[in-house]
Amino acid sequence: MTRTRRPAVAGTGRRARAWRLAAMFAIVAAMVLAGSGCTVIPVTGPLNLNEAGSNDPLSKPFQRMIAILPQKTWGLEQTLRGLQAAMAAYADDPTVLPQYLTPEARAKWNASGPVTVIEDDSEVVLPTAREEPGQEQKVTLKGRWVARINEDDSYVPTGGPWEGTFELVQVQGGGYRVKSLPNGLLLTHADVARAYRATNLYYLNGNTRDRLVVDRVRLRLRPTETYAHAILQRLLKNPTGALQGAVTTSFPPGTKILSIRSDERVVINLSGPIDTLDPSTEALLKAQIRYSLNKNEIAKGRTIEIQVDGEPYSVDQPNSDDQWLDDSSDTAYYVTKGAVHYMGKDGPSVAVPGPAGEPREGYSGYALSKDGTQIAAKTSTGISVAGLTAQGRWQEVIQGAKLTLPTWHRDGSLWTYDQENSVLLRYDPSSGKAPERVAAPKLTGLDVTRLRIARDGVRVVVMTGENTVQIGALTGEAGGTMLGNFQLLTTTTAGNKILDVAWSDDEHLLVLVGSKAGQTLNEINVGDGEVVGVPLNDVNDPVTSVAALDDRVLAEADTDQSTKIYELNQDRQTWTVKIESDAGSPLFPLG
Repeated sequence: MTRTRRPAVAGTGRRARAWRLAAMFAIVAAMVLAGSGCTVIPVTGPLNLNEAGSNDPLSKPFQRMIAILPQKTWGLEQTLRGLQAAMAAYADDPTVLPQYLTPEARAKWNASGPVTVIEDDSEVVLPTAREEPGQEQKVTLKGRWVARINEDDSYVPTGGPWEGTFELVQVQGGGYRVKSLPNGLLLTHADVARAYRATNLYYLNGNTRDRLVVDRVRLRLRPTETYAHAILQRLLKNPTGALQGAVTTSFPPGTKILSIRSDERVVINLSGPIDTLDPSTEALLKAQIRYSLNKNEIAKGRTIEIQVDGEPYSVDQPNSDDQWLDDSSDTAYYVTKGAVHYMGKDGPSVAVPGPAGEPREGYSGYALSKDGTQIAAKTSTGISVAGLTAQGRWQEVIQGAKLTLPTWHRDGSLWTYDQENSVLLRYDPSSGKAPERVAAPKLTGLDVTRLRIARDGVRVVVMTGENTVQIGALTGEAGGTMLGNFQLLTTTTAGNKILDVAWSDDEHLLVLVGSKAGQTLNEINVGDGEVVGVPLNDVNDPVTSVAALDDRVLAEADTDQSTKIYELNQDRQTWTVKIESDAGSPLFPLG
């Protein structure tokens, strides 16, 4: 594979820029004919047909793969590598790949379906038998499996060996064609890094539509459109399977993007059945666009003007003050001798008001509501709730000897899983009614040991046994609410044990794992499985629990005589002891 720089071509204006692109591709095509399979040309950003310039602030850096036709002089391995290059270029130019296939294979092979992603250093295993003219040759490609990109653009990490068999046949005049191959596109990790971008899209929570929920996808960039256009085009479609039925959108069916342009401001022209007289629709649509662009570092700090069929519709000023990603109170708490205390920035503080601030035994697994006015705890007979006021009192609201630790929903309801009866329970303090059952058929028969609702009120982490963590979502509305859409997030090997899980923000989950070799703390993106390790070098004692809210991470460590609380510093590498002794169970509201 060769790499070339984009040739410089004189000229200005729209017509000159178009000629410049045409000349660039012509020169590259001439250069690669002497090569062996492909070339990569750097493009400063996905180019918009209306502004095929080079420094569009709505774009992302991009390199386009140019594949060439199979050559008469190529052997089996060169042909297979050329086929791989044609697959990498297929989305931009689908005409080259079929030239690698026999008519029979061309009729059977289908590019649709999940994209398989393997490591870059794959191995081609050639047949050992002597080659005869016209004889079919089976060639095996071996590598390590990295991920799968589904048709809904979700990115699913995988692992282990990958192997694919390709049948090639020599053709008259020289060279080979592929007679049989697996369906779908096969890309390398480098192909995906070059042409795809991890992208956060923002939808509305299903019930109240008062908060945005992030949906992470891998978008394939194209040289004919800006990254901003790719983001909004995908936002008009359904969310990934992880959030199907759990979120909604403000864009009515039939909405289209007519154009996106930028100077001092970003101007987005839409068309479709948008109710331009409904102020609630305007607010929702504006929020989805703003966060989907700005959270991906597009249009950040600039005014966004939205038009409908060319007519002014809405203007979104930079740094608008709203609560679309509001989580909860950022007050931290901890427990000492059974009494719940506030935790100041510098360490311990006073006890909370009411019975929760009084020392007592037999209460554990404390959880705080969104506004920090109610606290729940597990006892030997069930789950009790108390208000954080001087007049508050503990009241058992859910009975059961084998319940998971309580978790609050942002709507004020309290949840737990009844392990003995395999039932998910929801208690609404405002209703005065007994706890209701919520359908969760995929959990039946599983050893559910932990359940925590994310602060977005949609995603739910479920831990089964000591080794497996899944992410689900609450779908449906009112009486039709259901916990489903489960996807495996992580597992541990035999001998390891997951000690705790905690939401840090809408996208990330902290997973604490213990083993004979020590402990690890990982922050995992629940949208694509990306893992970032959090060092525990400064924590000299075994960690038993963690709590987090955005950039703040607290950990309880168990010493020989007592417990202490550490806080992760802003460098995300070192820890500081915040409370020296008799302090544990750090917690934030929700999460």
